[in-house]
Amino acid sequence: MRILALSALAVVALAACSEPATPAPEPAPAPAPAVLGGVDLGQPVRVLGTEPFWSVEITPQALHYTAVDNAEGVRATNAGPTIQGTTAVYAAAGADGTALVVTLIATECSDGMSDRIYPLTARVEVGTATLNGCAASTDFIMSQPAP
Repeated sequence: MRILALSALAVVALAACSEPATPAPEPAPAPAPAVLGGVDLGQPVRVLGTEPFWSVEITPQALHYTAVDNAEGVRATNAGPTIQGTTAVYAAAGADGTALVVTLIATECSDGMSDRIYPLTARVEVGTATLNGCAASTDFIMSQPAP
């Protein structure tokens, strides 16, 4: 009995000496989605240009440039945009080292061939070429009637 009492006393003494449990840190809040010109950049975005026809598909994982004369195009990993004010810039390089820089600007844009008004103006630099076009969420573009 005496051993049991000493054991209980030792447990109480150790509990009294221990530090109080600290609460677990609160998880960091999820970052707010990057929105530019009303377009959620965390969702797929399509950039389009005409004469010659070209496009860049921007997904959370990749940037993929294609053109009428370059169906294979340039595919690069999407590291996310750098946003400053009303401009978002995606900068990447394809597997062969071809630079691909997509700049989106929060100003309305017309593609010049349809009645569509896009919420973003775009400039795409692929290799040494610079192209100008328009951009919107892929959902927006897919919901519009064909030009």
